[in-house]
Amino acid sequence: MEVPIGARLADIGTDHGLVPVYLAKKEKITRAIATDISDGSLQKARDLIKAKKLDDIIEVRLGPGLEVIEPGEVDTILIAGMGGKLITEILDEGKDVLKTSTKLILQPMNAQQHVRWWLVDRGYAIYHEKLVKDGKYIYEIIVAEEGFQEKRDDIQYEIGFMLHKDPLFKEFIGIKISKTQAIIRALQNQNTENARRRKEQLLEKLNKYKEAYRCFVQLED
Repeated sequence: MEVPIGARLADIGTDHGLVPVYLAKKEKITRAIATDISDGSLQKARDLIKAKKLDDIIEVRLGPGLEVIEPGEVDTILIAGMGGKLITEILDEGKDVLKTSTKLILQPMNAQQHVRWWLVDRGYAIYHEKLVKDGKYIYEIIVAEEGFQEKRDDIQYEIGFMLHKDPLFKEFIGIKISKTQAIIRALQNQNTENARRRKEQLLEKLNKYKEAYRCFVQLED
């Protein structure tokens, strides 16, 4: 994981607290604030933290997003397992906390392109991306810090700025191609103007996916 050694971590939407407990046991963090909007989940996190005798390192707080964290309390923010738009809403609402934090580690479940656009527009540089497979699903991890990021072609916000280097990229881009083709097929018998425009947009995106496949997969095979 991209959490730096010695980090003061905010784990937003911690659920059962598994991530901060793991990092604390590995002695990667000096402090963690684990937040969640579910008191039931936080109670399970409290029980786990107590069982592992990590109360002096990990604190749990009930509340939404970054609202229960004060500026300067953490330097690394982890938000995983949420939709991309919700992640950016949490970040927008926690601007004061962001000002005193140096690293964002984000794992959006969808709308990943929305997260990348948000980061670039808000003055963040994406310097690491990783694909992680769990069962049949592939998840994207985006790591960013404040800095200059050149604007990219629209399709790179969809497929990542550097995910083409990841061993899972071939499977990842293949899934995107297959899903886009399936949607285009479903639109074939719809004769509305909206369906026509949507199909044109998807065909353009499909061509870019295929171009990325040719550039980053076929040339390396």
